[in-house]
Amino acid sequence: MKPYHAIPIKDCGEPLVVIPPESFALVYPHPYQRLGAPYGHQSPYQLRAGVLRALQNAQGWLQRQQPRWRIQIFDAYRPIAVQQFMVNHTLEELRQRRYPNQASLSEDQHRTLMAEVIQFWAIPSNDPRTPPPHSTGAAVDICLVDATGDPIPMGSPIDEISERSWPDFFADKADPEAQRFHHHRQVLHQAMTTAGFCRHPKEWWHFSLGDQLWAWLQREANPSQPAIACYGRAEDGA
Repeated sequence: MKPYHAIPIKDCGEPLVVIPPESFALVYPHPYQRLGAPYGHQSPYQLRAGVLRALQNAQGWLQRQQPRWRIQIFDAYRPIAVQQFMVNHTLEELRQRRYPNQASLSEDQHRTLMAEVIQFWAIPSNDPRTPPPHSTGAAVDICLVDATGDPIPMGSPIDEISERSWPDFFADKADPEAQRFHHHRQVLHQAMTTAGFCRHPKEWWHFSLGDQLWAWLQREANPSQPAIACYGRAEDGA
């Protein structure tokens, strides 16, 4: 369990709604669907209604500061089966990278690699008390693009399992390119926090609003506040 799993959930009952493609830049084809992730009839581009409104507010703030930039949606809603698929896929990628000549892993090797995977991928739990953040419809993975759709450089790709993914990795780096990466991450962070989101402590691209991680981060910032998540595991949407 992660520390935020201790946060109680009182779901507000908001539905999942489809992210309007005209409002944001969307990654097409969706990266996990391209790998064969089992979405079934579900769209990965869904969020709870209140989370979508907040994301629209974040984009409004961004475009007042950088009129030619847009938020690009990499990933949003994930059914539990997709979460499991991606954990397995990431584990296999690490195995091939670290142990290319082994057909299988020892128990110790498996344990070590899985510990790395779950730093960045939530455990695909079916327990309604511990839903993965993306399975609540309250979490979104995003980056920034310019007016032509080209990515704004962030210093590392989404989903990279390394310290470069940590939000402040480039903060104390002296070279100008590293400082540019940090500045871009800060612009994204400010746009999202202005709209009420919290950022994952180890992922520059992951933001949530109203789930257990969000509530836990709110309590860490203000221990006197009661912490309750208003979004649990989402029901099937569109």
